[in-house]
Amino acid sequence: MPIIDVHAHWGPWPFHMDVGSARLNLELMDRYGIDLQIVSAAEAVTYDAAGGNAALREVLAAEPRLRGYAVVNPNRVEDSAADLRRCMDTGRFVGAKIHTTYPGRSIGSPQMRETFAMLDEAGVPLLLHTWGPDVALLPALLAGLPRLRVIVGHAGGDAWQEAAHAAASCDRLYLEHCRTVADAGRVDYARAAGVPVDRLLFGTDSTLVDPCIALGVVRDAAFTPDELERVLWRNATELFGLTLPA
Repeated sequence: MPIIDVHAHWGPWPFHMDVGSARLNLELMDRYGIDLQIVSAAEAVTYDAAGGNAALREVLAAEPRLRGYAVVNPNRVEDSAADLRRCMDTGRFVGAKIHTTYPGRSIGSPQMRETFAMLDEAGVPLLLHTWGPDVALLPALLAGLPRLRVIVGHAGGDAWQEAAHAAASCDRLYLEHCRTVADAGRVDYARAAGVPVDRLLFGTDSTLVDPCIALGVVRDAAFTPDELERVLWRNATELFGLTLPA
C-alpha cells in the first residue's frame, strides 16, 4: 500500500555524515516503498531557518515526491510568520516545523506560546520535535488554540509514556514514533492509553536515520490491514490535504 513519511529531512547535516543531495532521499524512498515524503531543511533546523527554508523552496520545485515543512524559529516569531507565508504560497509546503533544542526554547517557554499562537492563526499543521517530560504541557498549551494541530515528533522521545497520555487527552495531538532506539511496546502503550489509530502517523527521521527502523516499529505494532492503511498514509492525506503521486 502507499506510504507517506511525515518526518524527514533534506540537506547536509553538521555531523560526520555523507548526506546532502535530494537524490539520497529518493533512493531511500524507492528502497522502502515510500511514495511521498515531507521534509525540513537540515540547515533550517540547525542553523538558519530562513536560509534553509529558501534553499528547500528551490529543491521542492524540482521534486514532485517531496513536500516541505517551513522551519519556524521561536526566537523570531514575526520574521518566521512572514517566512512561513512565503513558503506556503509556493504550494509545495504543507506545514511548519519547530525544533526545541537548537533554538533553545522549551515547550513551556513564553516564546513557544507566542509561536503556537502565530501558527494557530496561520492554520497549518506543526511537526514539533519533542524529547523529555515537558511534552505533557502540550494539551494545556493547545486549549485556547482551536485550529492548531501538532504532530508530536518522536512521540516524546524518552518520554513516550507522557506523550501517549498527552495525546489521549487532546484530539489535536498526533503521535509519530520515529527514533534511533526502537523501544518495544511504544505503540501498544499509546493505544492502551486511548490514542486512536486515526492520530498515529508514520515518520522515519530520514536522512538522519535509515527508514528501516521506523518500518520495523510499525511491523511489530501488529496493526490490522485497515489500521495499517490509516497509519502509513491515509491519516497523513487527511491532516495535510495531500494527494498521492500517480
